[in-house]
Amino acid sequence: MTKTEQFISEVDRVSAHNYHPLPIVISKADGIWVTDVEGKKYLDMLSAYSAVNQGHRHPKIIKAMIDQAERLTLTSRAFHNDKMGPFLSKLTRLTGYDKGLLMNTGAEAVETAIKAARRWGYNEKGIPENQAKIIVCDGNFHGRTTTIVSFSTDPTCRTGFGPFTPGFKIIPYDDPAALENAIDANTIAFLVEPIQGEAGVKVPSEGYLKKCREITKERGILLICDEIQTGFGRTGRMFCSDWENVRPDIICMGKAMGGGVYPVSGIVADNFIMEAAFSPGNHGSTFGGNPMACAIASASIDVIVDEHLPERAMELGEYFRKELRKIDNPNIKEVRGKGLLTGLEFKTNCAHDYSLKLMKNGVLAKDTHGTTIRFAPPLVITKKELADALETITRELA
Repeated sequence: MTKTEQFISEVDRVSAHNYHPLPIVISKADGIWVTDVEGKKYLDMLSAYSAVNQGHRHPKIIKAMIDQAERLTLTSRAFHNDKMGPFLSKLTRLTGYDKGLLMNTGAEAVETAIKAARRWGYNEKGIPENQAKIIVCDGNFHGRTTTIVSFSTDPTCRTGFGPFTPGFKIIPYDDPAALENAIDANTIAFLVEPIQGEAGVKVPSEGYLKKCREITKERGILLICDEIQTGFGRTGRMFCSDWENVRPDIICMGKAMGGGVYPVSGIVADNFIMEAAFSPGNHGSTFGGNPMACAIASASIDVIVDEHLPERAMELGEYFRKELRKIDNPNIKEVRGKGLLTGLEFKTNCAHDYSLKLMKNGVLAKDTHGTTIRFAPPLVITKKELADALETITRELA
């Protein structure tokens, strides 16, 4: 039995089977490269679902982590620490919002946004108690908590986990008219991904998000953008909503905010929401806003800004998709994306098989929903490295 087989066998024995990973066991990583337990190197074209935008173990982020670990790691929110305020000042300056609220995982950020919208709806909009409604989209992926799977349309996420949380209305994605028709007197918010990542990198029609912003403003409800996967440079702008100059009322963020080193998430919003929604004791997290997280997130954002990673993603993403569209395979249905977030969809349910072929040839990407391969390399990748990856992808997919 190889080392790889030994590790996978152990995980199968002692871990709940809640994931179906590719059969590779990674032991080291640096930049865009990872190395398995057998010593073979691979180009990472997934970036931990866009959590490693800055590349694996970026030296500035690692230094920030080590420096902070030598001073202070956790206080809980029972006490102040000297890192949260400076980090939130940086984050609110970057995003242009009044306040942030820090959590740990992406799902927690979405839960925080839901709670903020509901409390705002009851306190400021006068919605009758327990009647607030949030509109979401078919094909969404916002996490896997009990509340969030209640409005998922993916049976894999939902089946067997009821009873489900009420208060959500599902409409088609990329359909502004459906949004307008779904709003009623008890509607408080529209929660949407600017690009649906887990659904297969579904890019809506140009102007969709802008039209949704106009509708939500006119009807007096909040626009919540889940930028957990699309934020921090991934799509060629700092946030994907920037492509249409849309300013959501709440942005959910996570993944790359932790630089691939530490889980950091949260929301940003203006005072009219934050002050209506939150008061001491009604929401929080022991680890949310901890000094280690804030030091790492601060360095992570500095890397994105200082190394111009959104601009790099925009330039290289266009090149990457242009080359993918040249692949001679009649089973390829569509190549789509923005920045360095790309989905390659097949006409048949063969994406997993192709992902395995790519893995065996040194390129790591992952299938989603059977028909689509998602490509999302670290934003620090060079054009030469991307060209090398394309050579392998073209050979294996042609």
